[in-house]
Amino acid sequence: MVKNLLPVRFANIFMASFWNNKYVTSVQISFKEPFGTEGRGGYFDSIGIIRDVMQNHLFQVLTILLMERPRSFDSEDIRDEKVRVIKSMKPLDPKRVLTGQYSKSEDGSKPGYLDDETVDPASKCVTYAAIGLEVDNERWEGVPIILRAGKALNAGKVEIRMQFKETSNGMFNNVNRNELVIRIQPDEAMYMKMNSKIPGVSNQIAVSELDLSYKNRYSDFYIPEAYESLIKDCLHGDHSNFVRDDELDLSWSLFTPLLDYLEGPDAPTPEPYAYGSRGPASLNKYLNDNGYYHQDRGVYQWPITRPDVLDSKI
Repeated sequence: MVKNLLPVRFANIFMASFWNNKYVTSVQISFKEPFGTEGRGGYFDSIGIIRDVMQNHLFQVLTILLMERPRSFDSEDIRDEKVRVIKSMKPLDPKRVLTGQYSKSEDGSKPGYLDDETVDPASKCVTYAAIGLEVDNERWEGVPIILRAGKALNAGKVEIRMQFKETSNGMFNNVNRNELVIRIQPDEAMYMKMNSKIPGVSNQIAVSELDLSYKNRYSDFYIPEAYESLIKDCLHGDHSNFVRDDELDLSWSLFTPLLDYLEGPDAPTPEPYAYGSRGPASLNKYLNDNGYYHQDRGVYQWPITRPDVLDSKI
C-alpha cells in the first residue's frame, strides 16, 4: 500500500487536484499495536515509541504522502523530493506533543508498563506519542500533520487519514467532512468517506464509502508482505524505499531536540492510559486542537442494513 501512494497521488488527476491546503484540513498517520512490551521492557525503556516506529517507519510514509511529484521513478528523483519536503518542516514544538504510558487494563488482566520487572519503576518511557508537525511550503502551509503511535492499544493497525474541509454554505452546510482513509495494514484498503442520500423517501444524508479493499478487488492475486517487497528492491538495486544519508540527518535533526526534552531532567510525566484503550484520555481534545474531528453528526453504520437504526422517522 505504501508503494501505491505514488500512483494514487500522481496518476489520478482528481487526487492531485485536492491534495493540498485548499481542501485538506488535517493529515494523520497512526500506528497502533494491541500488545505491550511483553517482557522486553528493559530494551524498550531505552528506545521509546518515537525511536521505535515514528522517526523511521511513520516518517517515511509521511514524506511520500506530502512530497511533490518526482521527475521520474528513478530512486534518486524520488529521494530528492522526500528530502525537499523534510527541509520544509518546521522544528517540532513540544507543546504540540502528547505522550502516554500504558497502565493495567481496566479488568486487571493485562499488566501495566511499570509492572514489567525489567523496567525501572520510576521510568518515564513514552509508550504512546502524538506529534504535531507543520510543513512550511505552498502546498501544505497551515495544514496540521499528526503522527501518532502507541503500544497496548485497542487494535493493531497502520493507517493514513486525510480529512477535508466542510461545506460551509448552501443546503448541505452541516454534514460530515469527507475523509480519505488508507489502511496500510492489516487488510490493505483505501476508501473515501462521503455523504450520500439514504435510499427511500427520506432526504436524510448518511456517510457511505467509495471502497477499494484489496482482498475483494484482488482476491486472486498474491500480495507480498512488506519486507518481501523490500528484499526484492534490494536485489534489483531499487533504492527509492530506503533512507539516504542526507534524509537520515535531516529527520534526526527534527526529532533529536524533542527526544532530548522528553528524556531530560524536566521531562513531563507521560499521561497514563489503560491497556486495551484508545490511548490517553486527552487524545480527542488533542486531535480536535490539531484539526481532526471525529464524525459525530448522526449515526455512522456500515453496512446500512436498516434505515430505522439511523432515524426512526424514515
